[in-house]
Amino acid sequence: MPIPSKERVNELVAELVARRGYDLEDVNVIPAGRHTTVRVMVDSDAGVSLDAIADLSRDISVALDDLTEVGETPYTLEVTTPGVERPLTHERHWRRARGRKVRLSAGGEAVDGRIGAVTDDSVDLVVGGKANPTIRPIALADITDAVVQVEFSPPGERELELAGGVAEGRPISGDRTTERDATELDDTESEGEDK
Repeated sequence: MPIPSKERVNELVAELVARRGYDLEDVNVIPAGRHTTVRVMVDSDAGVSLDAIADLSRDISVALDDLTEVGETPYTLEVTTPGVERPLTHERHWRRARGRKVRLSAGGEAVDGRIGAVTDDSVDLVVGGKANPTIRPIALADITDAVVQVEFSPPGERELELAGGVAEGRPISGDRTTERDATELDDTESEGEDK
């Protein structure tokens, strides 16, 4: 029997994810011969702990096992959070990335800066780096592409102040201890039992 479609898995897990207070960011169903990988990506304003990932993974695994479409088809379940370099496509992504560096395209121009305050229709981008930081508002509707950048050194104090600090529950960029912890969470995959 075939594994269910991405749409069916999305429909199945959306309520489980919402019930725990998280946002369902993405679902992928990746067939590989007779084995399939089901990848579920979740996030929230406060982040998602490793224990929460494990609990959610168990819930999703039980729900998938109960589907008649799955039958005896072997699959691997991966429940994870978005990685550091994920694209920013929703207002909530911008809010959660406050204080992080971003590279974006707006109105045909490439702009690098630090994410500051976000409203329903714009983002304050702190441009000029550590030496001369200033705020540049950019309409979200004008942004065609945006990706958070990996940083190896901490931001300037004034830069971070203009950005309004780092979003609650998120690590400070360039802090090796918190960056490592965040990477471990971003890359955490909780596998369901192979069938």
